[in-house]
Amino acid sequence: MMLFGLLIPILLVVLVVYALGWRPENFHFPVQNTNQPSALDVLKARYARGEINREEYEQVRSDLEGR
Repeated sequence: MMLFGLLIPILLVVLVVYALGWRPENFHFPVQNTNQPSALDVLKARYARGEINREEYEQVRSDLEGR
């Protein structure tokens, strides 16, 4: 009987929270911005420094862009 007495208030709280729309999927935590360059930015920088040639640049760029 004591367990039943504890279960009713807990269920009421859960019901109120659900009815008000406070669902876990409604909460989105911000992603920390690490300011890391994208793969395409790294590729452009390598091409600009002359580490790769034009053919390599075009091939990797088309791979990254999904062509």
